[in-house]
Amino acid sequence: MPALDDADRRILTQLRLNARITNSALAAAVGLSASACLRRVKLLERSGVIRGYTAIVSGALPNEGTAAIVQVELERQTEEYLARFENALRKHPEVQEWYLMTGAGDYILRVQIADIDEYGLFHREVLSRLPGVSRITSSFAMRSHRRA
Repeated sequence: MPALDDADRRILTQLRLNARITNSALAAAVGLSASACLRRVKLLERSGVIRGYTAIVSGALPNEGTAAIVQVELERQTEEYLARFENALRKHPEVQEWYLMTGAGDYILRVQIADIDEYGLFHREVLSRLPGVSRITSSFAMRSHRRA
């Protein structure tokens, strides 16, 4: 990953606030020419600093179901175990996001599922079979709120 300078950080801050900002508006906001700004954004994308763009939706969509917050402990926390586990997670779109954590558990996952029955099946057929898993603790979201 490349070293980021102040201009890169300003670009990233603006893109976090509005990823659909036009290049000319972004350039003006960060104090660069449009061509220099576009070149930096493309470099940030190619280097993997910017991995993609997404839409943040407010609340649950109709028929979206519910979120399960899942804590996972692995047998070991070696680089090999972490990589195998994360590669396996990428194959399951129900796992919307995951975080490698400090503290008691190794990972926190956000799993989007239709209902408790679907989660039971997902737990049995997917989560419990992921490589290196030694313990799974699940909680269900009763209500959600996202900042705009």
